[in-house]
Amino acid sequence: MLDAYRHLVFHAAVVLLFGLLLGAPYARAIRRGASAQVVNSWRVAHASLPLGATLMLATAAVLGTLKVPESVRWMIVLPMVVSAYAFCVATPLAALTGDRGLTRSQGWGQVVYASNMLGAAGSVLSAAVFLGAAAASL
Repeated sequence: MLDAYRHLVFHAAVVLLFGLLLGAPYARAIRRGASAQVVNSWRVAHASLPLGATLMLATAAVLGTLKVPESVRWMIVLPMVVSAYAFCVATPLAALTGDRGLTRSQGWGQVVYASNMLGAAGSVLSAAVFLGAAAASL
């Protein structure tokens, strides 16, 4: 079985690469004079996914120092990975569809909204467990 921190590093690398690759549609949107909302949506996707990957790498770096069972480490890692991939769906899809995904809507907007909600829930869950593990490790 993989150690939780190695699993997190791998998925962080995937998300980092994907986020960096979203620089191409971001640049295209700027060059073609797309609306400010579209350009901003691509900027959010291109900037936030590598930022999330960086958070995953930072978490992986300290995960092994926590004095908690491996199962608790997985309870930090799994929601964080799910969250990252949910945002990998939500952010570029929001840029493509023009739907911000902040409220329930129709069509692709439902996917953007659901992905945003899953991403947010995973982030909060992971952070809460991480805080508990950090406190238990003092």
